[in-house]
Amino acid sequence: MRKILNLNLNLNLVFNTMRIGFGYDVHRLVKGRRLMLGGVDIPFPKGLLGHSDADVLLHAVCDAILGALAEGDIGRHFPNTDPKYKNISSLKLLAKVSGLLKQKGYTISNIDSTIIAQKPRLAEHIPSMVENIAKTLGCNTLQINIKATTSEGLGFAGTGKGMAAYASVLIKKK
Repeated sequence: MRKILNLNLNLNLVFNTMRIGFGYDVHRLVKGRRLMLGGVDIPFPKGLLGHSDADVLLHAVCDAILGALAEGDIGRHFPNTDPKYKNISSLKLLAKVSGLLKQKGYTISNIDSTIIAQKPRLAEHIPSMVENIAKTLGCNTLQINIKATTSEGLGFAGTGKGMAAYASVLIKKK
């Protein structure tokens, strides 16, 4: 009985100290918009269409953190029907999510993310994206990983109609 009690206490400690979240976002590419990814303005003839700056990477990261906190999704916190979020920088949205993370007593353990885009090539911009995310969340750049891949010409991303991003996050109690 004592072993079971100790196991339950240890499991409660683990479950209450670490949580995982997953995020996904997708936006259509259109002419006449700036392409913002990870808070970086990427030179490209098209940008992502959305109510905010439509930064798919930051939206996926926000959703992953909100999921880990069991706080719904980005649409619940920043509805596209609210004019105060029109064209807002997604770095500001991430800062608000970071505030909620801290308010609940958690900190980032690590983030792993992937951007799916046929063009443009993103490798040279990734270090700046990592810096932006780490600075906004108040963590070390070594805790942030961003990958970029194509979809080999398949689907909406492969034909240049849009971009998507996935993110997973591990958070821990302070």
